[in-house]
Amino acid sequence: MINYGNKMKELREYEGLSQREVAEAIGISRSAYNQFEKQYDIIPIKRLNQIANFFDVSIDYLFGLTKTRNYLNSNKNIDINISSKRLKNLRKENNLTQEKLKDYLNASVSVIVHHENKRTIIGTPFLYTICKKFKISADYLLGRIDEKITFENVDN
Repeated sequence: MINYGNKMKELREYEGLSQREVAEAIGISRSAYNQFEKQYDIIPIKRLNQIANFFDVSIDYLFGLTKTRNYLNSNKNIDINISSKRLKNLRKENNLTQEKLKDYLNASVSVIVHHENKRTIIGTPFLYTICKKFKISADYLLGRIDEKITFENVDN
């Protein structure tokens, strides 16, 4: 299960900030931020990226996949072109069809096709599931870093 909410709260409290202050900094309402922090709503990748940037941490750190707060030479932006290509490459490296990947994600084939064809950025739950299943960095898959980091070479 994804648990970014606890990390968000921990980072916010460490910085001595209120939910309202963080929400204003990333351009959402306090109640929306609260929903994300308590994980009542699934945070969209765009917002997760904004929060990672605000606190200067990796998405992997927010997901609890590593204790490393940030990676060297980290890009602050998500690149849908890179993300689509890396997702497709990951699928092929693991000898998976789109049909098989959709089973892992409990999604439809059209969701996979949309990601691979750069129509939509991957959703937060799908990204987390892929990272856990294939032991790969979310920051790498999203194009925030260039080095292909796997959980075997991060302090998990």
